[in-house]
Amino acid sequence: MFTENSLIHEMDSLRRFAMKLTRDVHDADDLLQSTVLRAMEKKHLFQKDTDLFKWTSKIMYNLFVSGYRRKVRFETQYDPENYIEYQSVPASQDIVMEFLEVEEAMEDLSDDHRQVLEMICVLGMQYGEVSEALDLPVGTVRSRLFRARENLRIVLETPKSPFMLPFGSQNYEGFACLS
Repeated sequence: MFTENSLIHEMDSLRRFAMKLTRDVHDADDLLQSTVLRAMEKKHLFQKDTDLFKWTSKIMYNLFVSGYRRKVRFETQYDPENYIEYQSVPASQDIVMEFLEVEEAMEDLSDDHRQVLEMICVLGMQYGEVSEALDLPVGTVRSRLFRARENLRIVLETPKSPFMLPFGSQNYEGFACLS
């Protein structure tokens, strides 16, 4: 016979069964609550001489399967995160514009300064290697590099139009050599 007390008596067994199905405490509690609610709503369908645990566990199993099917169908079909993750492409136009600005600014440097700046910052040469290649003392190479960086920084920080931001307010990660 179906009574609220007999249903309460079966809750521990139903909780264990819900844990086996869901393998999560919170999901098991939700499933147990849904099962008890459904059993209370459908108690008029309970037949005498039927095992209450078997009847409620069948309700629980059906709720679990229905929920699982719904979850699989809707989460995979309508979850945009999977598509967004594979469709997003980082914007490269900012980087291209930054390099174009630096290239234009380097044209304003003297040949001596541009040559030292390119050899050290672009080619990654050491001061001694540049000194040998240009037949200059290392101190002169360092001095030209310092002046080249300063002149380049001044050119980049000077806005060409009222709508451009100064160089210092933007993030130029690729130009570590300029600092």
